Amino acid sequence: MNHPPVTLPRLTALARQAAPRLLEAVVAPLAVFYLAMVVLGFQWALIMTVAWVYLGVAWRLIRRIKVPATMYLAAFAITVRALVAFWTGTWMWFFIQPEMGTICMSMVFLASVRLNKPLVQKLTLDYIHLPSAVLKHERVRKFFARITLLWAFVLLANSTVSILLAVYQSLAGSLGTFMLLRTSAVALISGVAITISVFGFKRLLHRLHVAHA
Repeated sequence: MNHPPVTLPRLTALARQAAPRLLEAVVAPLAVFYLAMVVLGFQWALIMTVAWVYLGVAWRLIRRIKVPATMYLAAFAITVRALVAFWTGTWMWFFIQPEMGTICMSMVFLASVRLNKPLVQKLTLDYIHLPSAVLKHERVRKFFARITLLWAFVLLANSTVSILLAVYQSLAGSLGTFMLLRTSAVALISGVAITISVFGFKRLLHRLHVAHA
């Protein structure tokens, strides 16, 4: 199949587009939670984290700016987590319950590949713009399908490790140790997957550039 020539953005430009949104939707809520927990305690950490996520959504809605799908997911997830955490009064369930949701999300990732609508492609388009001609390319479709499969297994692995650590450290009564071990394990697994995804995407863009040169 012949595809029309397209102008593809450089990987550095795509990273500059994605970084601010990732910081706001993923990194900042975690930073708010940990800082508030150290200074004010567990319950205030829940309140301030929920407030941060909802303020981000409200600010975009007021200014009529498109709200990324990840922010809606984050708002829903943090609401459920906070309610259950307040109800149970224990930190273990605050950390375990999102992992249950993450396991379900990994199944959604797998189903999206089966339905030929890879979820990673949808989430990627929330952060960066790709020309429609690029998205229709066979190599691009295969790339997003493979990366969606990769992240389905990454989510499953992260959740399994987190649940096992939460149960063990809860019995030992060590929240600090759990946070350290869980953060390290998730960072390692996710870091490897991010590296594979970034270099795979860079390789894909290079091949498309060469094909249309």
